[in-house]
Amino acid sequence: MVTGQLNEEVLKSENVNVYYGDFLALKGIYLNIFKNNVTAFIGPSGCGKSTLLRCYNRLNDLISIFRLEGLITYNDCNLYGKDIDPVQVRRRIGMVFQRPNPFPKSIYENIAFGARINGYKGNMDELVERSLRQAAIWDEVKDKLKQSGLALSGGQQQRLCIARAVALQPDVVLMDEPCSALDPISTLKIEELIHELKKQYTIVIVTHNMQQASRVADYTAFFNVKTTEEGNRQGYLVEFDKTENIFQNPQEEATMDYISGRFG
Repeated sequence: MVTGQLNEEVLKSENVNVYYGDFLALKGIYLNIFKNNVTAFIGPSGCGKSTLLRCYNRLNDLISIFRLEGLITYNDCNLYGKDIDPVQVRRRIGMVFQRPNPFPKSIYENIAFGARINGYKGNMDELVERSLRQAAIWDEVKDKLKQSGLALSGGQQQRLCIARAVALQPDVVLMDEPCSALDPISTLKIEELIHELKKQYTIVIVTHNMQQASRVADYTAFFNVKTTEEGNRQGYLVEFDKTENIFQNPQEEATMDYISGRFG
C-alpha cells in the first residue's frame, strides 16, 4: 500500500494476468505508475519485471502466444482496447533496452530517422540538438554528428538511445536494465540523467541493482517468483511503496529478505 499519495496516476494495472500459451507467467498485478516519478521494478530473475514493463507499450504483442487478462490503463484509456493502435501506444510510451542498440546510421540520423517516419514537421536540427541535450550527450557528439552511432562508447550509445526515445516526445519512458551492460562511470551518468528526465517524463526502470533502485527511484515494486504444482515459475507482486519505505521499512518478510541479501 502506498501511503500519502497525491500524485497523478499515468499507468494503472488492475488484476493483470499475463499468459504465454497456457502458462500463467505473471499473476494478479495491481500497480499504479505516477506522473513525473521514477518507479523501479526489482526482484529475482523470472519474476515478471520485464514482462510487465513490456505490457505498458504492448511490445509483448509481438509474441504470438502472449495473452493479457485484466486491465491496464494509460491516462484512464484501456491500453488493450480494440480501437487502440499499438504503434501509437509506442509513440507515447518509449522504450530503452538492456543493451544499447543504436541504428547503423549517423548520430544525427539516429535521432532524425524516427522523428521523420513519425511525421515530424518542425526544425530537425533543433530537434536533434534538443534531444541530445536532454540525454546529456550533446557536448560529447556535437562535432561528430555525421559519424556512426556505433562508433560511440557503450555508455554514449545508451544515452544516444535515450535521446532517440525522447525525440518522439513521449509521456513515459520505459527502461529495461539500461545500465546492466555499462561500466560504473557510465552507469552514474545514466542515473544522473534519469533524475533530470523525470522533470519532463514518467520513468519506469527494471533493475537487478538494488542500490541503483534506492538511488534513482521514487517508488519501488518488489516482485517475487514461485514454482507452481506443474513446475512452472510464476511471477507476482509482493509489495509496492515509496522507495524509502521499501528499503527501510518493508511490510513483507520476503521484501526484507531480498533487500538484505537473505533471499533464498
